[in-house]
Amino acid sequence: MHELGSRTSRSRVALIATALIAFLVLLTGCTVGSESGTATAPPEPAVEVTQNPASGTEDVNPVAPISATASQGTFTDISLVNAEGRAVQGVLSPDRTTFTVGEALGYGATYTWKGTALGTDGKSVAVDGSFTTVEPDETIGATLNIGDGQEVGIAAPIIVQFHESVEDKAAVEKAMTVTTNPPTPGSWAWLPDDNGSRAHWRPQNYWAPGTTVSLDARLYGLDFGDGAYGAEDLSLNFTVGRSQIVIANAPSHRMQVVRGGETIMDIPVSYGEGNEARNVTRSGIHMVTEKHEDFLMSNPPFYENVRERWAVRISNNGEFIHANPETIGVQGSSNVTNGCINLSLGDAQQYFGTAMYGDPVEVTGTSIDLSAADGDIYDWAVSWPEWQSMSALA
Repeated sequence: MHELGSRTSRSRVALIATALIAFLVLLTGCTVGSESGTATAPPEPAVEVTQNPASGTEDVNPVAPISATASQGTFTDISLVNAEGRAVQGVLSPDRTTFTVGEALGYGATYTWKGTALGTDGKSVAVDGSFTTVEPDETIGATLNIGDGQEVGIAAPIIVQFHESVEDKAAVEKAMTVTTNPPTPGSWAWLPDDNGSRAHWRPQNYWAPGTTVSLDARLYGLDFGDGAYGAEDLSLNFTVGRSQIVIANAPSHRMQVVRGGETIMDIPVSYGEGNEARNVTRSGIHMVTEKHEDFLMSNPPFYENVRERWAVRISNNGEFIHANPETIGVQGSSNVTNGCINLSLGDAQQYFGTAMYGDPVEVTGTSIDLSAADGDIYDWAVSWPEWQSMSALA
């Protein structure tokens, strides 16, 4: 009996030990499972991409700085594409951390980032996001009076003729830079609108011969005011040629052509009769703007479509220096024309060959002064202080 009891006790102890071991194994298993289940999530990739402007931005100016930057990593590939999928020009920095757009964007367009950035932890993220550029109510273009590379006379202004009226003239004027060599004092002035706003830049005095001039007008993307933006940038480079001035004193009935300080022509002419305002040759500094070997002239009710030879336009009011065989008998002694300066055929042809766009024609001795009423270029009829006051930045 004693022996049986002893065996029973040992069996009970063994069973308890087995159960305890099983419990410990189970407890250990639960602990391992619990640690695995509560482990923290993997860290985010170290690379962070910053876009300028931020994704979702609207009304972005198409010439504003546009870029994307990767920190704690580099770009594997990166591009900004338009709605048609065309990638815009841009530059990726040598360390592949910054992509900068290198061209102006379009108006009213959506642009999307595409690419991949690789973090220093070896993990990649996709580059995405988009923004939209401003959509103007209208865009305003402009034209220039001088051709790129042209040689002009010493009185030629720079004329920027806008196709519509400009509301914020000060902003536009600030965006137009004139550079001269040698340095030349000058100023912008806004003349009364004529089929759109018009800004003229002229030097304080006549250009020095040989001056080189450049215009850099950063108008694209510029807010012109009232919902309008610039349609395009403008640039211009030209050179001032020799000095040639026409001296035209009406009472003398003569005209001199002075080149480089020397008189190369001194000829008899006939000026406007002056019997009524329409027949008065205007006093003031005119400027050569056009040349025509043959030109049909009209001055109703006196004449219409009369063919004239060697015509040099000096004002938009119809004033020319031209040949007129019908006035040869009074050239040098009387003024009988309808406002033009009349020469003989030979003298007119000779002068025609010397004339250049921008040459000044200084008319004196008549009863009416050149003014805004006489057309588009009367710049030199305005005093310098008044001209400066016509700047939008005055």
